[in-house]
Amino acid sequence: MSDPLPSAPNTAQWSQWQQQARSALRGQEPASLQWQTPEGIVLQPLYTLDDLQQRAPEIGLPGLPPYMRGPYPTMYANRPWTIRQYAGFSTAEESNAFYRQALAAGGQGISVAFDLPTHRGYDSDHPRVGGDVGKAGVAVDSVEDMKILFEAIPLQHISVSMTMNGAVLPILAGYIVAARDQGVSEAQLSGTIQNDILKEFMVRNTYIYPPAPSMRIVGDIIAYASQHMPRFNPISISGYHMQEAGADAALELAYTLANGKAYVETALARGMAIDQFAPRLSFFFGIGMHFYMEIAKLRAARLLWSRIMAAYQPKDPRSSQLRTHCQTSGWSLTSQDPYNNVIRTTIEAMAAVFGGTQSLHTNALDEAIALPSPFSARIARNTQILLQTEAHLTHVIDPWGGSYFMESLTHDLAEKAWSLIQEIDAAGGMVQAIANGLPMRRIETSATLKQARIDRGVEVIVGVNRYQPEQEEPLQVLVVDNVAVRENQLRRLARIKAERNAAEVAEALQAVSRAAREESGNLLQLTVSAMAARATVGEVSDALEEVYGRHQRALSPLAGVYGKEWQEETVWQALRKKVADFADRQGRRPRILVVKLGQDGHDRGAKVIASAFADAGFDVDMGPLFQTPQEAALQAVENDVHAVGISTLAGAHLTLIPDIIQALRQEGAEEIAVVAGGVIPEQDFAALHKAGVDALFGPGSSAVQAAERVLAAIEQRLVAPRP
Repeated sequence: MSDPLPSAPNTAQWSQWQQQARSALRGQEPASLQWQTPEGIVLQPLYTLDDLQQRAPEIGLPGLPPYMRGPYPTMYANRPWTIRQYAGFSTAEESNAFYRQALAAGGQGISVAFDLPTHRGYDSDHPRVGGDVGKAGVAVDSVEDMKILFEAIPLQHISVSMTMNGAVLPILAGYIVAARDQGVSEAQLSGTIQNDILKEFMVRNTYIYPPAPSMRIVGDIIAYASQHMPRFNPISISGYHMQEAGADAALELAYTLANGKAYVETALARGMAIDQFAPRLSFFFGIGMHFYMEIAKLRAARLLWSRIMAAYQPKDPRSSQLRTHCQTSGWSLTSQDPYNNVIRTTIEAMAAVFGGTQSLHTNALDEAIALPSPFSARIARNTQILLQTEAHLTHVIDPWGGSYFMESLTHDLAEKAWSLIQEIDAAGGMVQAIANGLPMRRIETSATLKQARIDRGVEVIVGVNRYQPEQEEPLQVLVVDNVAVRENQLRRLARIKAERNAAEVAEALQAVSRAAREESGNLLQLTVSAMAARATVGEVSDALEEVYGRHQRALSPLAGVYGKEWQEETVWQALRKKVADFADRQGRRPRILVVKLGQDGHDRGAKVIASAFADAGFDVDMGPLFQTPQEAALQAVENDVHAVGISTLAGAHLTLIPDIIQALRQEGAEEIAVVAGGVIPEQDFAALHKAGVDALFGPGSSAVQAAERVLAAIEQRLVAPRP
């Protein structure tokens, strides 16, 4: 007969056991077993009941305030999270085929990625967007593109999420009109429009108009959707792009919720009641590789949002329930040893699930270098299906609830984020804080420090700075024929403009401009009328730009952060000496212009490189975002630089980089070296070298090694100018 189970320990026994456990750790110095996270939180090697008692966290139950354990009582035990596939590329026809295939293979919702010209409010025939059409998303110029995008997809049954912020009015209006043409009313539509313009000013930069009128647009969409689209979420407040730009978990959490608070204030200022719109506010978080921290982040987000909303005294409990979509990190994926990315995505997906996400997109293994192929997209989608079925993760609600460690970490992260939210409040709110540059500086510092630690090998990236494979296995990546896509879009635009009623379009666009100028009417309602008349995305954007103007933001390197992390390293000291020796020989320091070309606003890489090079002793200029190759070449000549460094992420490198080399030749600046880094597949290296590029750097390249190679390229060009 087996011994009976022991009775529950009393307080004295707990204390004795905890002392025994800590005694077992005395063989090592306590500091050597602790780890300070990038957020400044110290993780202990052991957590006990004492840690919970010291913090007294608000644990609660799922579906009850403060909702830390989940917004719904039964969570996945009743209904698993929604499996989404964020995708869009090339033409509307190709994207539609991908969506239909994904739905047939187990996908449960659609998440649309638009190309950069669409994000920035340009039609495909605009002279500034030649290299970007169809490259990082699907090109949508009109309702006709939108109708093709959703052909044979029953919009009354399929939830559609659209990542759109700058050109949010014509895109959402085009979706509404396309649904009507399909026989589906806007009241039947379910899904989400991102409509989160504040984070664009902070990190992603696909804005169009200045902050004040942009916030008016956000408010108009919330108001219209609250009245006419009861199943549709009019905003998805996004921390994902902050994490991708380098924010640690505390910064992402704090600034996402602070943005949400700003949108609540905007809606209230329009006379809306809190319960009229708050139940359909949704959130979007990135999930990175710190497994425990990402679980804690989602739990803390619900706790803090409930705390924030309490100040507005909602009557509807749904107003205080934070619901979120999550996406595994794109930045954590590597081009070196890329099959490790399947493992990374699985770890991140599990963190999102344990944190209690409502829907999830899993990135594909090849997204560090290209758009996902059908092969890689299937693996990414099946990752979620396996977690729901074979791993049986859906049967237990918040399995981390009550964990000494997880409850302590959730509490510590929440308090760290709360102090950052209070800092934003003290600065006058998020709109004012953005104007002062506060959140951008903190995120840039976080990103630069992280890259410095990776380059030093302090943070391990398997296959990149440790455990490198002896031989790389090349990936077959998806290639979009940008020229063919643009020609297709130009033909469709010409046909639409020839067949529509030009007078009706002009009248509808004038009504949009007038409402913007007079601050009257609802801009989304007027844009629906304009898109129904077959106005284009670019024409609606121009009608608003005529009143609001187009926002511009200058970039500058961050001083001291990268160099401080490296200052004791001999390789860094040797680099600085090489730069100083160059200055002695040439009579001035090496000068580089760091640029982004086309409509790619993702500037994390450009800013980190600029900061690292400046700390190494280079003179660094940064071009404004969204330059054409000709504008960047002219700036390089005017600034008398030795090199132009191009940071590229959106796949337009085969068009834009040869264009800037040709522009430099036309300016008579053959001695200026041209280097490029970012998301550039190795299969494109030969073509770029042939075009005249002096050095190329793929994802994961060390900024220190890059600086040495750029210095060598400068010296070579001074001796042998480009023919």
